[in-house]
Amino acid sequence: MSGPSVAELRRVAQPAGHLERRNGEHWAGVLYMRRLSIYVTWLMTKTSVTPNQLTWVMTVAGILAGVVLALPGLWAAVAAALLVQVYLLLDCSDGELARWTGQTSLVGVYLDRVGAYFTEAAVLVGLGWRASAVLPDWYTVLGVAAALGAILIKVETDLVDVARAKGGLSSATEASVGQFRSGLLGLARRVVGATKFHRIMQPIELSLLAVVTAVIDVVTGDLMASRVLVVVCFAAAALQTVLHLVSILASRRLV
Repeated sequence: MSGPSVAELRRVAQPAGHLERRNGEHWAGVLYMRRLSIYVTWLMTKTSVTPNQLTWVMTVAGILAGVVLALPGLWAAVAAALLVQVYLLLDCSDGELARWTGQTSLVGVYLDRVGAYFTEAAVLVGLGWRASAVLPDWYTVLGVAAALGAILIKVETDLVDVARAKGGLSSATEASVGQFRSGLLGLARRVVGATKFHRIMQPIELSLLAVVTAVIDVVTGDLMASRVLVVVCFAAAALQTVLHLVSILASRRLV
């Protein structure tokens, strides 16, 4: 079956400026995954696979990453990290296929958000389960609590557009995200944002950190490193849930 060349596909599926979106592209996508995903998308154009079907597979890969991470041993952590990479690959490819085929839809946007919610929560829960000596114990609880915090942070962001829609306004622009009523609050947000501490809960970073802690666990013969990572994730989730809410209320996104 004939189809587009990779160059033709890239012009449509990865348009100029798409990778430079401030809040829309993960660093791993820019660094390497978009270089790979375009070839997967090229292969998909030769099949009857739809963008939404790719999104479903993406979601399954993300959830499986959390399930596998819950298993003991170093190789389980490595396998979970690889599954998260598959999740990221398909997260790039489904949008590219949608742009090429013109099959962009609100359903696709919704499913993509659902996949992100489930994956982030699954990896955090899996880490908590992994760090538990007796199931369930407090590390299981902390993992679930961190997952809840991660979901709440995403909900806080999504509810901005819900509130604006109910008020008859369009979605918030990227420019309004960094605009604050107080210059001091704006400075504080930039300082906190520069630390990038929030990334510890994101599946890409967390899966890689889980591999590192799994290696340390093997060397030390206990689960201390994984347990420390769970506690740090819980603390980051709790802190960011509060700070993110304050940031939204203090910004111009709701005016």
